[in-house]
This record gives sequence, structure tokens and C-alpha cells, in this order.
Amino acid sequence: MTDPADQPPTPPSGPAVPPSGGASGSPERADDGAPPGPREGARPGPQEGVPSGPYGGVPPGPFPAPLRLSPKVLLIDPVRMLPSLLVPLVGVLVVGGFSSRSYLWAAFGLVGTVVVAVIRWATFTYEIVGDRVEIKRSLISRSIRTIPLERVRGVDVSTPPMHRLLGLSVLKIDTGATGGDGEATLDGVTVQEAERLKPLLLRRAGTAPASDAGPAVESAADAGPAERVIFAVPRRWLLYGPLSGAYLLTPFALAGGAIGLAFQWGDDLGFGQDAAWNVGEWLWARPSLLVAAVVLLVAAMPFAGGVMYAVFNWDFRLKRRDGYLVAERGLINRRSVSLESRRVRGYEIVDGLAERWVGVVRAWAIVTGLGDSETRGQLLPVVPRADATTVTGEAIGPYRSSLRPHPPIARNRRLFRAVFPWLIPAAAAGLLLLLTGSAAWSVLLVAALILAALGVPLGLDRYRSLGHGYDGERVAVRSGSLRRSMAVVERRAVVGWRLRQTWFQRRAGVLTLTVGAGAGKGGYSAIDVSEAQARNFPAEVTPEWLAPFLNAPPTGTPRPPTPG
Repeated sequence: MTDPADQPPTPPSGPAVPPSGGASGSPERADDGAPPGPREGARPGPQEGVPSGPYGGVPPGPFPAPLRLSPKVLLIDPVRMLPSLLVPLVGVLVVGGFSSRSYLWAAFGLVGTVVVAVIRWATFTYEIVGDRVEIKRSLISRSIRTIPLERVRGVDVSTPPMHRLLGLSVLKIDTGATGGDGEATLDGVTVQEAERLKPLLLRRAGTAPASDAGPAVESAADAGPAERVIFAVPRRWLLYGPLSGAYLLTPFALAGGAIGLAFQWGDDLGFGQDAAWNVGEWLWARPSLLVAAVVLLVAAMPFAGGVMYAVFNWDFRLKRRDGYLVAERGLINRRSVSLESRRVRGYEIVDGLAERWVGVVRAWAIVTGLGDSETRGQLLPVVPRADATTVTGEAIGPYRSSLRPHPPIARNRRLFRAVFPWLIPAAAAGLLLLLTGSAAWSVLLVAALILAALGVPLGLDRYRSLGHGYDGERVAVRSGSLRRSMAVVERRAVVGWRLRQTWFQRRAGVLTLTVGAGAGKGGYSAIDVSEAQARNFPAEVTPEWLAPFLNAPPTGTPRPPTPG
């Protein structure tokens, strides 16, 4: 179906109604004189006084004036300032002896946080003007941040717990320019306002010329309904969460944070640092209790890891909406991340050792200019490998070829690196055992030999994980064992090749071939390829780049005379 906004305006058949607002951005009135309400996701038609720009004169939208955040944010900002004021306020009360004057000063501090929050709210505005977003701050000096709409590469909408209670959300506009957080953040817009801004920003960003994207991606992005669920992760798959290992150290992190809090703020919290030292010395003098505490923390790792994984990935859904891939997840903080389909250049499938045994993987998108890609680019949490292959193939594109193995010398190098480091302490322990006869050296010898033996299957697994391939459309590179990663990049994203060879690789006759990509990490390496593979693989993927060099005459050969 053709978007009405893409059609040229037709003259009205009835009485002419002059447009109201012109350059101010007010919508046209209907025949009955009542202004129609904004249709969600609709792209307003062209108006008078709006610069045409490169995208057909997209008007500023239904914004009659610069807008502010919701006043409800004034209930959140002072609360967020309290942790930084906790120590000063406690210090004021302690120094003042908990007198009435000290309480008065503490009250002034609390009132000051409210005043600062009100000033921030009153001096912060945002609006869409023509083909750009303007965010203004005018507290002491006037600051205007301008973001061209064609540079918007994603919109991230999240609802932290306090925001959810008040019906607010946090909207981040990502342009990829900072390489980190969003280029601009609207912290405290209503949920309805975020839902209205999101399609406007994304639709206008998606109106860029199609020449910037391949026809296959454009057709895939625009096919089907306006919103379609590609995949919804079943809740029973949350049991795979502890296998990823990302949240397994949660008990130790909480214990470390509590210890640090006790030593840093012990005096302010009322029990003193000396008490914390005494508890630590008491536990250190009782090794059995210390070991029991460590065992308890280790036993809590799978449970705590599973809970944290479920909190962050609850009800994970991957959708396609108006040319964007949208990933929604989260239990306490519900988050919605939008990735522009025409900027997606591939995907990366990752699995750890435990995940590989069970047959589950994780997936990230490889996107041009995406900041915070490890979080924003997540396509799938821990899911079975077959489902991940199906989803990435449908959402981005399948890889239809097998990976090519690397030469046997690469296997020998993997085995050497996994076994030889443990043979050195084993040899030292054996020598000391012969010289001293102490049983302690025999324990070290046995432990080193066991670790060396375990290095054999690890080295073989690292070799089996190596591989690279090309199916005519996409390049694939895989490596790693404890964290195995397979990157699939479209050929149009390849921007260069890099050959690197260390002294040991030169002795072995292998190289590291890096595929330079204008997206994601910027490059993906095929480790320990043979010299023939390093020469032939780039010529196969990008033959037009190497043809002038391969067909060039040898140095010193006279060029043939030019006719005429």
C-alpha cells in the first residue's frame, strides 16, 4: 500500500481552506473547522515555509511550540540526587550534634535538590524543526543541540521502575556519533509522548534515499504489515540464562559491594569501620566459616544468575516495524530498542563452552555507527542454535555455505598454547621433587600435569572453532573456544582487508586475515589461515579490488605502446 505522504498534494475539490500555521508547524484544519488529532505513526504532509531538505520537505510535525518534559519528573530527580547527598547530610547532622540547627541545614539541602530539579525542568526544551531535532538548555549559558533526522539510527525507549509508577519513560536518540550512550536523552517524557515521538523520528530517518541500502534489504524491510513479531522467546527458555555466565558472579558482586560499603561508610552508617575490621578478622580466624561462606556464594551463583537474567530478558520479543528491527525486553525496566534495517550489515552468533554443550547461542546485530552495540545490538538472548539460525536468517539474511577449515599447522599452534604453559611448572615441580623429596611438590606436579592434559581437548576445540567462508553474498569468520564467535557480514559492508603475521606465524607459514567492515567492531579476524587462503579469499570476495594488482606486469617490464 502506498503511503499517502509520498503522493503529491492534490488540490481540494471543495471550498479552499487556507492552511493554518504555515511554518509554525500547526496541522491543517478539516472542512468542519476542527483540527484533526495526530495519527500515530503518520507522516505529516508538506507545509508552507518548511525547508524542502533531502527528504522531500518533511514538516516539523504536530509541535506548536518547544515542549518540556513531564512535570512528574520533578518527583524523580530529587530522589535520584539523594544518594550523592547522603554523606553530606549525615555529616551535617553529626557535626551539628543532631541539634535543631543541623536539622534546619539538612532541610535546606533537601529543598535545594527540589529547586535544582525545578530549574532543570524549566530550562530544558525540545522540538522537531524541519528536518532536525533541537534540544535546548538555558540554565546559565544557552546550549542548543541539533540532530539531523537523517542521522538518527535508532531510538531506545525504556521505563525504569520509578518512571513506570508515574507513567513516564526515557527516550534516547542514537546517531552513533558518540560511540557510547545516545546522542540525546529525553528523561521524563510520558509514555504516550514517547510513542508519538518514536515513529516520527524513525519514519523520517527511514525516508533516506534507497541508494544507501541494498535492494534486498529494502524489500525485506518494507514487506509485510507495519508491525510483525519475528520471534518471541518462551519463558521456559529463561532456564538457559545461567549458562551464559554473564550474571553468575552476581552473589560475589553483591558481597563485595556490601564489604566496600561497610568499610567506606561504616562510620556514617553508625556501626564504624572498626566493627567491619573486627568481623573480617573474626572470619579470617575461622577458616571453616570462611570456606562455608564461599561455598554458599558459589551455590547461589546459578540461582542468582538465573534471576538476574530473567529480570533483564523477561518477555523478549523481536519485531519488524516500519523498516526497523525492534527488540523489547525487561521485567522491572522494560526496554525497547529500534535498529534501522537498512543499516544492519550482518550478525554475530556467540556461545560459551557450557552453552555449546547444551546447544544454545546468543545473537547480536552488526550495525553501522551503532553506539553501545553490546547492549543495543542484541537480537536474541540465550536460545537454541536452530532457532537462532532461523531468526537471524529471516530478520537479516541466512548464510548458505559451510566454513572452510584452517591448515593443520593451526591445530598444532592451538595445542602448543594450551599444553606447553602447564608443562613448565610441571617440569619445575618434578625437579624440585627430586631434589627435596617434599610431598608438596608432588601435589603441584600432579595438578600441572592434569591441567596440561585438559589443554589437549581445549586446543582441539579451539582448532575446530576456526573457520571462514563466503556464500556469494555474505562473509563468515569464526574463532574462539571459551567464547566462540561467528560473525556474518554482508559483502557490501566489506571496506578492506588486513594481513598480519607475527614472528611465530611467519615461522609456521600462517597469517591472520582481518575483514574490515564499516559496521560493528570494524573488523573480524580469521586466525592462522594459510598463505594461499590469505591470497585467494580476498580475491574471491572482492575480485575487482585485486584485479589491477594481479594483472599488472612485473616491475621493470616495459608497457606496450599505446595505439595512435
